[in-house]
Amino acid sequence: MDHPAPYPALPPHLLFGTATAAYQIEGGANEGGRGPSIWDTYCRTPGRVARGETGDVACDHYHRYEEDVALLAALGVDLYRFSVAWPRVQPTGAGRPNAEGLDFYDRLVDTVLAAGVEPALTLYHWDLPQALEDAGGWRVRDTAHRFAEYARIVADRLGDRVSRWITLNEPFCTAFVGHAVGRHAPGTREGTPALAAAHHLLLAHGLAVGELRAAGAGEVGITLNPDHLVPATGSAADLAAVERARTLHNRVWLDPLFAGAYPDNEREVWGDLVDDSLRRDGDLAVIGQELDFLGVNYYRPIKLRDAPHTEPDPAARTAVDIGTEQVAYEDVRHTTMGWPVVPETFTEMLVDLDRRYPGLPPVYITENGSAEEDLPDASGRVRDTDRIAYLNDHLTALAAAVEAGVDVRGYFVWSLLDNFEWAYGYERRFGLVRVDYEKLTRHPKDSYHWYRGLIADHRARRAGAGD
Repeated sequence: MDHPAPYPALPPHLLFGTATAAYQIEGGANEGGRGPSIWDTYCRTPGRVARGETGDVACDHYHRYEEDVALLAALGVDLYRFSVAWPRVQPTGAGRPNAEGLDFYDRLVDTVLAAGVEPALTLYHWDLPQALEDAGGWRVRDTAHRFAEYARIVADRLGDRVSRWITLNEPFCTAFVGHAVGRHAPGTREGTPALAAAHHLLLAHGLAVGELRAAGAGEVGITLNPDHLVPATGSAADLAAVERARTLHNRVWLDPLFAGAYPDNEREVWGDLVDDSLRRDGDLAVIGQELDFLGVNYYRPIKLRDAPHTEPDPAARTAVDIGTEQVAYEDVRHTTMGWPVVPETFTEMLVDLDRRYPGLPPVYITENGSAEEDLPDASGRVRDTDRIAYLNDHLTALAAAVEAGVDVRGYFVWSLLDNFEWAYGYERRFGLVRVDYEKLTRHPKDSYHWYRGLIADHRARRAGAGD
């Protein structure tokens, strides 16, 4: 099939993979002893998810995982990133583990390894057990300790075969999209409680790192989605707006993890919403334990300008009401998510991250991809040329970042399969493989074949170079 020629010239050591998340693909929501998660609840709240869709069935990966692993094997990837559903392992988020749930992940890991692919396991991709939310969720410190207990259960069962562990996926989305914007579960619009969730997520990460180390579970990291933030103009007001947004989007996570401190401008950003009583002596030491890698998810840049607060009363503001407004990118293509396609910002984000945090651990790009129209032709073929161009251009940008000195070790396309895209339901498609949601059949798109060709070409060039 046609593809941009030649493939991007990528560093020989780079590993390739693709990624999924439990609630988005598994289904089997009421099988195998799984308990309800906050996303089960959110999906059943009228008006939250497009067309009232849920992840009850999703891609039915719970029953069809062998077919999906065969797609991975044919793709030729080195790595497969997946997540474990906490409520499948601990239905209430605490107590004795559910044997059927652990057995499922046992079979999945063994099947992935038998296919010649290395598993990369994410412990938390947003599906908090509902029982823990009922007890306060991420707003309360106890949830961090429950997460550490859960991490140890999974590590004790799978740590002999899984060599890469990711504690959390995009805690920004959990704390702020879920607790301040309200567009993700649990769907609230809060101020101080959202900042509490952010701190407790970081604490949960740190406690889980300790448990994973104690279990001898291999390499350990966290996946963040640092945003590349661009001022709408060069005005002092817009530049200051970007700095406030940098703290909300990036520094609230990166500074405690890699600089041993909370952001020095947090009072300027949030005022009295910041509650120091949530923090205890020793928290930063727990949070900032050395990591083996940093996972980075990247899709698009964000352009911002200074703007009035939505809520005039500072005490009544949500944690995302920081006096900024997003500005549209003009004269660039946008994906069906409405996200601008500006590949060079991928390079800029990675280089900036590397410069701001000296001593940053090696980086894995744990998600990168695009949602496109993906309409099949009469033969069923999906000629997703826009996705191929997106991946090609972002891999070229990644190579430029490596050339500039950023230590990138691997790259995962989001996603292997079309899946449940959170509040958008099933209307947005990111997959290399098209899923017919009525028949649950899988159909590799042109991008799947392109990615397979890129991986094969990369390996051939690496072999030719004697690596």
